Order: sequence, then structure tokens, then C-alpha cells
Amino acid sequence: MSVALQVIDPEGALPAALVERLDASATRSASNGRPDETLLAELDQTGLLGIAVPSAYGGAGGDATLTNHVVAQVARVNPSAAIMLFQHYAVSARIAEWGNAAQQARLLPALAKGDLLAASGWSEPGAGAAKKRLNTTAVRLPDGRWRLNGAKSFTTSAGVAGLYLILARTSDSVAEPSGGYGSAGQTFFLVPAGIEGVRPDQSLDLIGMRGSATGFVSLHDCVVGDEDRLGPVGEATRLIAGVRRTGATLGAVSLGIASALLDLAVEQVHRRSQPPDAVTRFRLVDLATRIEATRAVIDRSGRRDAADPGLATLHSKLFASETAEQVGVEVARLLGSAGYVVTNGINRLMADARAVAHMGPTNDLCRELVSATWLG
Repeated sequence: MSVALQVIDPEGALPAALVERLDASATRSASNGRPDETLLAELDQTGLLGIAVPSAYGGAGGDATLTNHVVAQVARVNPSAAIMLFQHYAVSARIAEWGNAAQQARLLPALAKGDLLAASGWSEPGAGAAKKRLNTTAVRLPDGRWRLNGAKSFTTSAGVAGLYLILARTSDSVAEPSGGYGSAGQTFFLVPAGIEGVRPDQSLDLIGMRGSATGFVSLHDCVVGDEDRLGPVGEATRLIAGVRRTGATLGAVSLGIASALLDLAVEQVHRRSQPPDAVTRFRLVDLATRIEATRAVIDRSGRRDAADPGLATLHSKLFASETAEQVGVEVARLLGSAGYVVTNGINRLMADARAVAHMGPTNDLCRELVSATWLG
């Protein structure tokens, strides 16, 4: 049975051999700051990369609940691998939803099999958290193709992805009156990594998510066909709004990190020569309760049964990422000086937890987007 089938059941867990491999990779990447491309090749064989691809194209046809479950399971062991999977799932889902028949037939089978790893290139210097001031441009040529120029920053899987979903300005951008994410006049393009003009750069030396290959992707007179455009021209905001409504949430990464922090605390308490006192036991229970509350919020996001599924997704990302950071602080207090050693796993996990708060939409942007529904 493939790993993908094994975790289709929401109660299913990753097999022990894969957990061991993910853990070893996380430890190595934390030290050298490099992505583990051997691990990525091995993940190709598990079926996990096809979770979000419809079954008609060789994937598992998983919904947001399953996607969140898989991401949380992987993040409990290797948050960097989890964030790369999440981005791959997000692009796969956008193609399944917005791609035309030719795009779906061309790309989805490769995404499902793992022959193609996908990544998103939205962020760039000066664009702001809401991506309203893009400098990356796409100019339509007389033959109908598009020439892209610009630079993307903090792109997960930079240099290892085979396909980038690039957000570019195709006309003068005008901020949406709602103050939402993105601006009118922006368009998405599916840019193959191997074409002329695409230049990834992995020189960023991150504090957390060190194995995620997060870096820069620059586009220099990069020409793509109109068949590589995803969605209508100038209407990327429609696709962006749809992302939230799917119920897939970055909070799943934070849930996995928080769970790993609790695992670490319990393990190290057991190592002590004296049994834990009531205060320690109760503090652990309080942390477990917070994590279960986080799981419930993420499950609600994945079910998409809220009055506004997009709001539920924003709440889940904000709540889960802040919970993971809070759990990290409490676990650090429990560990005392033992956690103040570079090699203790808590330091990597806390840095990884902080990274999710900065990922789009950032926590403060989540607050802004939610408050706009009440206050305008």
C-alpha cells in the first residue's frame, strides 16, 4: 500500500520508515541550511505529491481535510518538507480549479506522480504583505505570448521546483476597494523552471524552515505562451480569494510543529530521574488541550461548512501559528537549561514555528482581512 493510501484515513499515520527519513533530513537541513533533494526524490515514490490532484489525473483526489491532515503529519517530523508539500498542493489545486482542459491534461498527471514539483512565486521586494505593489510585469507580445520580467523573494522550493505559479502585473494595478489581497490588473502564469530567463537563487540563510529551499526567483525576458496563463487576464484576485475558500490552511503546518513540541516535552520529562510533579503534568495537559483546540479549528477549515469558509481558513492560520509559538515558549520553560543547547530540537522547531507567522497571508494580514468583513 502506498503512503498516500495509508494516510487517506484521517486517523492514519505516516509509516515508521518515512518518519525516520523525514526526521534525519530535518536534522541535516537544520545544520547545513540546504534542501534535501534526495528526500524529495523519495517523496515522489510515496504518492504523497498527488494528494490534491483529482483521481482522473492519477492523484488521490483529496479534499482540504485530507490535505491538511497530510501536511500536519509531515510537519510533525519535518516542517520544511511540509511547507514544500503545501505549496505543491496549492498550485495543483489551482490548476485543477482554474486550468483549462489542455493545462490540466499537460500538468496534473506529472504533478500527481511527482515528476514535477510546483511552487508559488507571489512575494517580491516592495510588494507589501497584501501583494498590491508588484514590480514583476508580464507584457503581451504581438504573437500572443508573454514576456515576464521581475524578481520574486521568499519563494519556497526555489531551485528545486519544476514549475512556478508566478503573480505578475499585466496592466496598471489598482488596489481593490475592499483592501483585500492583490490588485486588479494582476495575472497568474505557470512558468516552467527550465525555460530561458528563469534564475533561482538559494542564497538566503534562514533561521527556520532551513530545508525548504526558500529563496529568490528572478525572471529576465522570460517568454511564455498564452497557454501558460492561469485564469483570466487581470483577475488574479479571483484566484487568490478562492485559495482561502478551499479550506487548505498553512495552520496545518503549525499544528504539526506544535504537536512535535509537545512530543519533545513529554520525551524529555520522561528522561528525568524523578517522576513529573503535578504542576508539570498539568502544564503538559494544558498544552495538549491547546493543540486539540487548534486541530478542531483546522478541521473546521477543511470541512468548509462555515458560513464563510474563507474566514474560517484565515482564523485557522492565525490561531494555529500563534498557538505553535506559544507552545514553544511553554515547552522551553519546561525544559529549562536543557533547551538552551543548540542541538536541542526545540530551537529548530521554535524557529520553524515563527516562520509560518510570516508566510502569506501574514498573521497581521489575516487580522486585516478578517476585520475588513466587520468594519469595512
